[in-house]
Amino acid sequence: MKFSFGKQDVTSLEESERNFWLLTNGLGGYMSTTMAFSVNRGDMGIFVSAVQAPNHRMTLVHRLSEQLTLKGKRVPLSSQSFADDTPPETGYRQLSSFTVKGAPKWQYEVSGVQVVRQCAMEHGSNTVAILYTIVNRSDDICRLEIFPWLQFAPKGEVPQSKKSLFLSGDSITAEGQTLYIKTNGSLAATELTHEKLYYGYDERDGRTASGYAANCCKITCSVAAGASDQFELIFSDVPVTKTGIAILSDMVERRQKLESDSGFTHEAARQLALSADDFLVRRESTKGYSIIAGYPFFGDWGRDTMIALPGCTLATRQYETAKSILRTFLAYEKDGLVPNLFPEGTAEPQYNTVDAALLLINSIWLYYQKTGDTAFVQEAWDVMEHIIAAYQKGTHFGIHMDSDGLIQAGEGLAQVTWMDVCVEGILPTPRHGKPVEINAYWYNALRVMEQFAPMAGKDGTAYGALARKVRESFVNAFWMSDRGCLKDVISGTKADTQIRCNQIWAVTMPFAMLSHKQEQQVVDTVRQHLYTPCGLRTLSPEDPEFHPTYGGPQRERDMAYHQGTVWPFPLGAYYLARLKVGGHSKEAASEVEQQLEALYGMLREGCIGQIPEIYDGLVPTISRGCFAQAWSVGELLRVYEALEQIERT
Repeated sequence: MKFSFGKQDVTSLEESERNFWLLTNGLGGYMSTTMAFSVNRGDMGIFVSAVQAPNHRMTLVHRLSEQLTLKGKRVPLSSQSFADDTPPETGYRQLSSFTVKGAPKWQYEVSGVQVVRQCAMEHGSNTVAILYTIVNRSDDICRLEIFPWLQFAPKGEVPQSKKSLFLSGDSITAEGQTLYIKTNGSLAATELTHEKLYYGYDERDGRTASGYAANCCKITCSVAAGASDQFELIFSDVPVTKTGIAILSDMVERRQKLESDSGFTHEAARQLALSADDFLVRRESTKGYSIIAGYPFFGDWGRDTMIALPGCTLATRQYETAKSILRTFLAYEKDGLVPNLFPEGTAEPQYNTVDAALLLINSIWLYYQKTGDTAFVQEAWDVMEHIIAAYQKGTHFGIHMDSDGLIQAGEGLAQVTWMDVCVEGILPTPRHGKPVEINAYWYNALRVMEQFAPMAGKDGTAYGALARKVRESFVNAFWMSDRGCLKDVISGTKADTQIRCNQIWAVTMPFAMLSHKQEQQVVDTVRQHLYTPCGLRTLSPEDPEFHPTYGGPQRERDMAYHQGTVWPFPLGAYYLARLKVGGHSKEAASEVEQQLEALYGMLREGCIGQIPEIYDGLVPTISRGCFAQAWSVGELLRVYEALEQIERT
């Protein structure tokens, strides 16, 4: 898809900062600024390098300041707000158009001089390129000066003090890191200076609202009257050998191939296939692949990975990548669990999740359904068998099978489902007990093991017998016939009967437990209480604990996070459930396609071409949280995959 913006979209600095862009390198590194070419969040940057893929990342180049000089007058092209008395840069006023298709592209007009800027990131390398085309139709020489403002700080850790930089030839060193610069412009040293930037987006969310960046050099590009020229500026963590034009060309060509290879015909689906690639990363520890949960905040998380994997890899026909990701998490299985979180840097993985291991088994099943790869099933069997056994006898965080065959989880302050917030010793969404989706995953895993057993030379009878017991217990314990829906948890508290989106997965798992009538009632209840065109609410607005907005300081955000906030990723399950109860008919597909028209607006707002983590619960119009979220993209890709299968029949 091509996204186009014009003068009417940049009437003020605030307006021009509502949209932003993202490029990634397959290692966890990225580049991202606003449409105004400013940074209004501390974790944006022109060059965020993956020091150790994918979670150890450093913001090297935070932003570029650009000044065009013509007839003695200096005009800014970049934009930025500052936290001191420095007047804001107002380059957005010169911006004629901004487009995103393959690469972000800006076009500026200043008194007969046209400047076009494009950005690119090399896949598999910590290297970024910024390319300029200057057409000087004025009657005087023009000069573009570019000042790189650097941080040399861990991603998200906004510097609160001034740093020293050391320029030597074409490289700058600080904090034990080296930044290499290559340009066909004129690179010259400048006096070390510092600026204090203002992050308006972060301030609204109670995060650090300002931080320092430093500059020690500038790049100058001059074009004579009536002439035109091209300049490029490349930053890398290694000496640069490629040209910026080659980096841009390779990136665009790769993205075109990804779009074509995905096989999708729907325009939005082809865009989502490109968006999905942003999350697929190499993991240094296993020399394989993993999935970044979201930009800019998250690393590769087990639960998010297993939810995102079917859409981001299987629906896009990247089967070998899917297998590599599965191997990554199989390698990290411990006591029947797989990591919930690979922390930033070198810290040990955290295993505080009840669903990731069960979803791992489901992902292996979905991979097998696509590939028929029995050899991989045999390879994964021992780990899958160990997971089931650990859940039966009990493992960490109170995870164990009760006498009725259902899974119980959670203890103390350990929240182990995806609704996992704990703030100041408070559990805003307590789900200790038997969560509905966990037991849907559990039943599904048992049925999968029953099917896989003969491939591994095993007898799957016991898995089938336990699954039948689980199904009977589940329906008896969770079904509320008077309300036509499922309990959210079995805990003996008021949380049990709250209407939440978790019940939708009891309809959409490959092996499900409800009757067709019950599934239809669940879909109807979710539609009535939780559905919005941008995602499903996490709690019914009729509930007294419903929070209509998400924002403010950390505590306020956490209290709202799963208490009504809209999440796009369960929307995928809702649409799949709607197709299922509609018999995968053309009529059901037409209804879902019509509802998906809202996606075009979502792709244009916030991070262009991406789907965010969350929206406000009452009026979901502006993206919140991570501006690009893997499972949001992956789950909607699964919907398009299902729609196109129906269309082909």
